[in-house]
Amino acid sequence: MAYGSMVENAPVRTLKHGRFTIEGYSRAAVQTYWRIPEMKLGFDLGAQPWDFMGTSTWFVSHTHLDHIAALPVYVARRRMMKMEPPTIYLPDHAIETVERLLKVYRQLDRGRLPCELIPVKAGDEIELSRELVVTASATHHTVPALGYIVWERKQKLKPEYLELRGDQIRDLKLSGVEITTEVRVPELAYLGDSAPAGLDNCPEMYEAKVLISEMTFVAPSHRKDKIHKHGHMHLDDYVERKDRFKNEKVIVSHFSTRYNSRQVRNLVTKALPDMLGNRLYLWL
Repeated sequence: MAYGSMVENAPVRTLKHGRFTIEGYSRAAVQTYWRIPEMKLGFDLGAQPWDFMGTSTWFVSHTHLDHIAALPVYVARRRMMKMEPPTIYLPDHAIETVERLLKVYRQLDRGRLPCELIPVKAGDEIELSRELVVTASATHHTVPALGYIVWERKQKLKPEYLELRGDQIRDLKLSGVEITTEVRVPELAYLGDSAPAGLDNCPEMYEAKVLISEMTFVAPSHRKDKIHKHGHMHLDDYVERKDRFKNEKVIVSHFSTRYNSRQVRNLVTKALPDMLGNRLYLWL
């Protein structure tokens, strides 16, 4: 069923990169939500586009309302449409409070809100499938927050067996010898809201094929020390780190409502005229 053809209740931008589609929208203090349909997962629930309801696995970066306010709405919609309860990964400190929140909404709505809330802490590894694994890292915000990396993993033949014939490899495998080793590639990284330390302390974020990051402030007049204290990033932080980004695509979003799209575009292209070799994408 094409839910998006029925209701368009929240803005969605779309970018195709390689095998994956990135969908969503993010504006500071307004709403943030992202989805990668091919991976069957999403990040943050600041609002819930009707079409996103079919995605059943979500990773929440932190509990500010512009990143989590739609959680009960999303759960209720899936119940209403007789869909399976979703799985929602949250920073571990928030689980008990979110459970209480859902209990209050159940009393108000007089309807069930079935979902599985799973606590996550920095360093955790979540196996989604044979091919996909998600790791969590601590970011730097005004509340405890996490960033996430989605890894593609494959089994590859160990180097010492590369010259063997097929029948020899088969015999080794049948004898119980471990002939393969796991190789992981960081496909997508999601920073959420964070000061630059959230990136710097997780070098793999700079290596992922696609990085979804934040650039809340862009104006030269806004003080970086104050911005960092409140757990956000400035355009200048990207200029200072421009040689560190090895990503194929760097998506920046979560711009402050102080700016309109024209102002953001003008200030960013002035500071980074080559747009990180055309890899920087402004989610406007």
